[in-house]
Amino acid sequence: MDNNNRDGFSYTYSAKEQAELKKIREKYTRKEEDKLDRLRRLDSGVTQKAQAISLAIGIIGALILGFGMSLIMSDLGEILGTYSHLALPLGIIIGLIGGVAVGVAYPVYNLVTKCERAKIAPEIIRLTDELLK
Repeated sequence: MDNNNRDGFSYTYSAKEQAELKKIREKYTRKEEDKLDRLRRLDSGVTQKAQAISLAIGIIGALILGFGMSLIMSDLGEILGTYSHLALPLGIIIGLIGGVAVGVAYPVYNLVTKCERAKIAPEIIRLTDELLK
């Protein structure tokens, strides 16, 4: 670089750095989504939503089930004070509610998947028709 030229500073990056710069820039530039990418995104979105809902139900159910079990098998029932004799039936009821929630998680997954597929079916059919031509 010529120090006499005070108009600015010029620096060129190596090929490896240039590739990294391009990769970072691509993340922030808005590019047109092609039809196959849109088809893949729509298809994976169906199962992702169903999976998130069923996981939430299953995890919450497992926590409730665990609380019911700990109410039965530990000294947690003493917190109830004079009602400590209710720890066993209350723990059984809470545990059953949690068990039902865990058991319902998979049917909820299937139901949400079925509803979401029905909702986006016209768009999927339209995109596949365009791609198959």
